[in-house]
Amino acid sequence: MTDESPTTDGREPAQVVTAMTDHVLGLAATWIAWDGRPLQIDGRTYTPHKAIRRVSDHLLDHLAEVEARLAGHETIPDHWHASAITTPADLAPFGQQDLDEARSRLTRLAQIWADRLNALTPDQLDNSPGKGWTFRQIAFHVAESDYYADAVGALLPAATAR
Repeated sequence: MTDESPTTDGREPAQVVTAMTDHVLGLAATWIAWDGRPLQIDGRTYTPHKAIRRVSDHLLDHLAEVEARLAGHETIPDHWHASAITTPADLAPFGQQDLDEARSRLTRLAQIWADRLNALTPDQLDNSPGKGWTFRQIAFHVAESDYYADAVGALLPAATAR
């Protein structure tokens, strides 16, 4: 993920966000095979729970930004530790119930994003109020959250991986 302005294209921003969450959940469906060993990617530690946490936090953080700017408020600065830390909860086994929870959480967040983005005019998407990226750019940036899930990747059951 970068600090540069996100590149956009002709896709609908709502579709970009929902496609990202579909991709993340597709990978997450394989994570019940996780052997409990954290993965080291780009100098950071990743686990299934951490990937879901980071995708969820990123969706929530930027949704709060969009809503605040639409309401004419200053955005609340985030205080996430982001991917710099791995919490004890991130190291927990990832089972079917965790996948069910992730599906519920990310599907709902994606729906809120889609509803919000689809309610905006093209002018609002590209000439957004307040400081910062346009809402279209924010949507494309949020879609880069698939990085966290891609860091874990698709996992094969232990018997198959040999």
